[in-house]
Amino acid sequence: MRTGPAGRSERQQLWERCRTVADSLQLPVPFDAARFIAALAERRGRPIDLVPVTGRPQLPCGLLVTTDTADCILYAADTTELHQQHILLHEAAHLICGHPESAPAAASAARTLLPNLSGALVARVLGRTVYREPQEREAELLASMILHRAQQSVGPAAPQGNWVDAVFGRAEDSGTGPHGG
Repeated sequence: MRTGPAGRSERQQLWERCRTVADSLQLPVPFDAARFIAALAERRGRPIDLVPVTGRPQLPCGLLVTTDTADCILYAADTTELHQQHILLHEAAHLICGHPESAPAAASAARTLLPNLSGALVARVLGRTVYREPQEREAELLASMILHRAQQSVGPAAPQGNWVDAVFGRAEDSGTGPHGG
């Protein structure tokens, strides 16, 4: 395992960075991912459209499309509510972490999912299927931390244990994250 400043591992640094971000976020009570994203859009001064998609088995469960005027989060509509919330938060985490500014374009996926959107309008598309990339790990961890905080604020405490290792272990073992996208 590689270490960085002060001898901390990359995993520890990622954990600390995501924890700081997650702790700084205001979550709606009761928690609702769509309301959280609406507040994020307001804070950013830029619309975030949520687009439910069904019947796309060859494509990721979630996709972030950034255009000149808005961001669109496409998410699997034919899955559980909890899974949908996680997908939405994962894609929102990319925005929170500033990933679109450095992400490569994947315009073909955007054209498939948004056929009426001009290819020239699509600035960036973040379609993910493998969680080995640092931005994917960061988005996955931040989404998990947000859900964890939301669950703690409305219900009994989550089981103790190293749930972050479970997220990382699952991602590393299978090559995909819990929502497959």
